[in-house]
Amino acid sequence: MNTRQLQHFLAVMDLGTLTAAAEIVHLSVPALSRSLRALEDALRVPLFDRQDRRLRPTPYAAAYVDRARRIVFDEREGARALGLMRAGESGSLAFGMGSSIAHSLLAPMMLELIAAAPRLHLKAMVQSTDVLHAALMKEQLDFFVGDVRIAAGNPDLAVEPVHACTFGWFARAGHPLAARRRIGFADLSPYPLVAAGYADESIERSLARLYGLSRPFAEHFAIDTSDLATVQALLTSSDAIAPATDIAVATALRAGTVAPLDVVPRLDLELTLGIVRRTGRTLVPAAEHAFALVRRFFSDAAQLPQARRRARTSVRRKAAATVRHSTRRAH
Repeated sequence: MNTRQLQHFLAVMDLGTLTAAAEIVHLSVPALSRSLRALEDALRVPLFDRQDRRLRPTPYAAAYVDRARRIVFDEREGARALGLMRAGESGSLAFGMGSSIAHSLLAPMMLELIAAAPRLHLKAMVQSTDVLHAALMKEQLDFFVGDVRIAAGNPDLAVEPVHACTFGWFARAGHPLAARRRIGFADLSPYPLVAAGYADESIERSLARLYGLSRPFAEHFAIDTSDLATVQALLTSSDAIAPATDIAVATALRAGTVAPLDVVPRLDLELTLGIVRRTGRTLVPAAEHAFALVRRFFSDAAQLPQARRRARTSVRRKAAATVRHSTRRAH
């Protein structure tokens, strides 16, 4: 038995037919059939029932498939570890993150990684957590930054939580509602509402429960987009309002172009972001640098709740000063 035979076995298990599997592993159908026979002889159990010119996995195959995947994974990782030792700081690093994080983190992170290791080849995927998780399990990514709930109970994944998100409602600085306190959802209705398309169904359910919104959820919003740059452009150039995480509006909050709104009830939703990677996967040395950059980014983001409170206070003070000035002029 060898790992090539195990790869042939896994291809048939995944694709269901000899013909499809033979194309993937670059063998003829007879050659693939002989490889499976050899594996069965080595294991001394039948892995497939051959009836009506079709292969049907036996209970032995179902019991063995996860172990076969681990053996193939470990063999690849052994070769990868040796290659990385030879390559030093070269090699490749593939990672992913959601659009709310990528908007502020991705470009500076890639620039800093390349500056430290010029021979490094980087690949980045910006997608929702479920898509990133699937890519990680297919070994298309080395790690991703996303919602850690997706890794719960999976022994093949290692998780480092780095940030508990806070949520809120946001609009442009100077918005008619920015200086008001205890804004109800009905007060938002005269303004276009923007739904960030990257929000998952659990967050949508929580929004519907908090504000008594009927389904379908999208009917309450004028715009639905997963492109964060578009969301921020809409907020800063119009009277649009959007619910978002602190991370999604971090840059705009610091720049003072976007302000938090005091909407009640507050968006007390739970979402923890973290670094998710395969257990036992060997990474290039630059991966530790990447992890440090992610930690630093979220450490800075932890200061955002204070920034939001300062922003609210500043808006209210400016509004009060305007009222006092107008009163003096009237007298």
